[in-house]
Amino acid sequence: MNIYEKLVVIQSSLRAPKNQHNSFGKYNYRSLEDISEAVKPILSQVKVTLTISDEPVIIGDRIYIKAVAILTNAEEPTQTVVNTAYARESLTKKGMDDSQITGATSSYARKYCLNGLFCIDDNKDADSMAPETQNLKITDIQAKELSDLISKSGTDLAAFLKYAQSDTVANIQACKFGQLKSMLMAKSQKATS
Repeated sequence: MNIYEKLVVIQSSLRAPKNQHNSFGKYNYRSLEDISEAVKPILSQVKVTLTISDEPVIIGDRIYIKAVAILTNAEEPTQTVVNTAYARESLTKKGMDDSQITGATSSYARKYCLNGLFCIDDNKDADSMAPETQNLKITDIQAKELSDLISKSGTDLAAFLKYAQSDTVANIQACKFGQLKSMLMAKSQKATS
């Protein structure tokens, strides 16, 4: 299997329930550690490694943490999938010093980076959503954006659609847009450098 086929297996097999509870806000959530622990056995099974890193970046006058997750096919190490996510540091947070603010922001960025990579919707679980919202498709503008990136990056359309688990670009699930866009942008940047 190539890296995209392995990612499809990971995305379809991964179950990371919201086992944490915030008693103040009265809601359940999943942590970065919950996702990491749930995905490790699947990574081993399909022979893929996951590395995740982050770094502070300044955008305007604010500090963001940029998290980067890289899946690498252990059987073909040149095959990778990259996803990126950003989280902004709070200027202040009651009861936290600067290092704690950075650490919390790092965890948040890494979690949402993995959410994008593994197509985890952190808003509502599919079981709790109305049937008409479960299979939302990307917009026409998003479809054009992906089509342009497919062309610019020299990506094989058939392989891309197989990876996206869709028959056409227009029918791609909305929850996959960010991850697919990031993948194509990274591939496009490699093609032009």
